[in-house]
Amino acid sequence: MTRRLRPVELDFADCAPVRLVYAARVSAAPAVVHRALAEEVSDTPAWFSSVVAARPLDGGAGREVRLRGGVYFRETIMAKDPGERYAYRIDETNTPGVAAMLEDWRLTPDGSGTRVRWTMAIDGAALFRLTMRAARPGIGQSFRGAMRGLDRRLAGRATT
Repeated sequence: MTRRLRPVELDFADCAPVRLVYAARVSAAPAVVHRALAEEVSDTPAWFSSVVAARPLDGGAGREVRLRGGVYFRETIMAKDPGERYAYRIDETNTPGVAAMLEDWRLTPDGSGTRVRWTMAIDGAALFRLTMRAARPGIGQSFRGAMRGLDRRLAGRATT
């Protein structure tokens, strides 16, 4: 059963009760990485193993994502700044305990590649917040694996 979460704005990425922040370098240029994140949504499972299905909704204004273990998200895109930022708010989920959630991907040039910083901003019941903090290492491992997969997928693509 899905339920609606509390709507939050972009500033939630900076002030959420739980903020999980991860960073990695990808060899592709920021524009190429941004395109993979924001435009090639349906290809996400090819490089992010936690994602089993993803599809754009509402002409690209939203997304539907399914994770391993049956987790479901319906999202609204909050920022889509080419080569710089991609952020979305989770509007509906079947995950118990979560009250609000936003994910913010920031891209910065790093030599010939891109530094990718992913922030998960979360609020929810006390047990859910504690669980998310405890899951930080595992989520970080998943993120690092995803960035390695994205790097392999984008290897050799044009810089723009």
